[in-house]
Amino acid sequence: MLRLHEIAEADHRILNPFTEEKLLLLGEVSRVGPGTRILDLACGKGEMLCRWAAAFGATGHGVDLSEVFLAAAHERATELDVAGKVTFEHGDAGRYRAPGPFDMVACLGATWIGGGLAGTIELMRSAAAPDGLLLIGEPYWIDEPPEAAHAALGFAPDAFASLDGTLDRFEAAGLELVEMVLADPDSWDRYVASQWWTIHEWLKADPAHPDAPAMREFADTSRRSYLAYNRRYLGWGVFVLRQVGRPAG
Repeated sequence: MLRLHEIAEADHRILNPFTEEKLLLLGEVSRVGPGTRILDLACGKGEMLCRWAAAFGATGHGVDLSEVFLAAAHERATELDVAGKVTFEHGDAGRYRAPGPFDMVACLGATWIGGGLAGTIELMRSAAAPDGLLLIGEPYWIDEPPEAAHAALGFAPDAFASLDGTLDRFEAAGLELVEMVLADPDSWDRYVASQWWTIHEWLKADPAHPDAPAMREFADTSRRSYLAYNRRYLGWGVFVLRQVGRPAG
């Protein structure tokens, strides 16, 4: 599956349904500034760390499984002249052990690294300073989806909650929601629909590639599930959270 995303998102800088404007807005509302030290788990192409280093003077470290994405992250850091402020490491973000506390720990759209939201919160909490922030990118249900949506989108029925149900999950983990920036239909379209063009061009260039059948199926499934269910029922946002206690229960 990682290989499919490396191909489909080859032309993306932000590997989530976020625009450049929303990414910078997130940095602003999170009060990122000179000296803010950030850990980004499953950092993808490192766009958040690189842009925030350039725009706000932050420093950071990113961890990701994809060597393809990390190569792009290094190139982006050089392009923005922030290679001295950000570092990247190839590895399993779910097994990463931070060398010291960070002011901010982020995991945007990859809470699978900890087996779900609750497990990922604990991974992030262990790397954050006591007064540090957690930035979690997570889907939520806009409306109650039909049963067919779960299979089409590949999610278990309880994988995600409504927006207020997501708040319940944060509070049960001992977190206080202090800010958020949500995707909108246009940013979703740019993230998902632009992948179809990338895949089309990739298949046209090498239709006999061993990955071609899987990529055709990936694009066909993406189109159908996105138009039938994703765009109507599934939201996504980054939630800025303050640690206030241990999990309830």
